[in-house]
Amino acid sequence: MKKILIATAATSVLLLAGCASGPDEQTTSALSDIQTRLDSIEQDISSIKSQQADTNAKASQAAEAAAAAQEEASRANDRIDNIAQSYTK
Repeated sequence: MKKILIATAATSVLLLAGCASGPDEQTTSALSDIQTRLDSIEQDISSIKSQQADTNAKASQAAEAAAAAQEEASRANDRIDNIAQSYTK
């Protein structure tokens, strides 16, 4: 019984030692390629976020300019209405 237990333990150790070897060259190359792609994607995301921030800033400026133009147009219409009323009186 002890011999079977020792043989099983020795076989288990040998199997685990075989599985514990480091990654082969092909796996290392694939991991390197994936890391390169990941770095490229991270740079693309960073660039897109920067562009989005610029676009949001420009949209905010455009909204402010539109509001200012609308306010100025309203004041101009009020002045025109006042001028038109003074002629009809």
